[in-house]
Amino acid sequence: MAKKKGKRGKGLKRREIEQLLAGQLTLAGNNQRQGMLGNLGGLLPKGRNEQFLLGLLIGGLAAYVLSEEELRSKLFKGAIKAYANMMGSVAELKEQFADLSAEVEAEQSGTV
Repeated sequence: MAKKKGKRGKGLKRREIEQLLAGQLTLAGNNQRQGMLGNLGGLLPKGRNEQFLLGLLIGGLAAYVLSEEELRSKLFKGAIKAYANMMGSVAELKEQFADLSAEVEAEQSGTV
């Protein structure tokens, strides 16, 4: 009886192993999503020098923002406003949820 030609075993191929070692391939496969931030690793630099320079840039920017009082106060005021708006939206959603729950209970009890 002749052997079937076509797909080889289910293991990783040599090229896939090389890509995996190079950090270009994940064990889950390239086509599967790894969550909302799964592809974030591709945006970050790979080498030590590039990572150091990115950290230096981010640290310098943070130091500048925190040392500049006017800019810092604007950022904090904006953050407080955004937080207040978010909490207002959450309260509104809770209220709508309570209204919908009351409607569903009324329908189930047959009063509507």
